[in-house]
Amino acid sequence: MAERHGSKLLTLQDRLSAWAEKTREQADKLEPGPARDALLKKVKQAETAARYDAWTRSPGLLPPK
Repeated sequence: MAERHGSKLLTLQDRLSAWAEKTREQADKLEPGPARDALLKKVKQAETAARYDAWTRSPGLLPPK
């Protein structure tokens, strides 16, 4: 689903990528430790979700037979 942001529609992939970038910047400001590791884990999960979203929308994806 897309979300309205002003007059521009943002896809799930766009929102996940933007969130991951912002969260990675926050993690980079932290000292190494559990809090930083937790943020980086969430970044990786968001990036994986964005890749899955792109894969499910790919034109070469075929339904199961």
